[in-house]
Amino acid sequence: MKPFRIDPERSQLLLIDLQEKMLPAVAGWESVAKNAGILLKACEVMKVPVKLTEHYPKGLGATMACVTEHLPPDAERMEKIHFSCCGEEGFDKFLRCDGRNLVVVAGVESHICVLGTVMDLLAMDYRVALAADACSSRNADHHRMACAAMSAAGAIVVPVESVVYQMLGRAGTEQFKAMLPMFKS
Repeated sequence: MKPFRIDPERSQLLLIDLQEKMLPAVAGWESVAKNAGILLKACEVMKVPVKLTEHYPKGLGATMACVTEHLPPDAERMEKIHFSCCGEEGFDKFLRCDGRNLVVVAGVESHICVLGTVMDLLAMDYRVALAADACSSRNADHHRMACAAMSAAGAIVVPVESVVYQMLGRAGTEQFKAMLPMFKS
């Protein structure tokens, strides 16, 4: 893997299955939701497109309100039944965004839908940055093993703070000032 930085002009955010019956079932879900909110704020500040999936929403519910309250109005949503988002018909068109070949990924469950999606995105020559603390599984060990596997496959696996600071690039800007309060608590 050739090293890369998380450039907001080449990035898009993909939130996977942060739904009513999924999110509360995973380890540390409140922290995952909070960190997803920080990513969404960063995307708003830096004008990064946001896309999200919902796995079988008829049975698993909609995206949690604690996440949707932070969504930009132009966020794109896609329903799915495949564990890997990439297996869903039309997902390639849904994800395609001119000049944005870097996908920042967050969601649940790390060892199922997130892992499958990340592996497929890497195989499709996307660059992938996994916001590891905005992901989780019911079993924390499964989350750790999945993060290790995604890192070994070529994804950058880092905390949300690293993703945001990589996108910011430097201090002293209006964007930096807008994001700084998110990390002071």
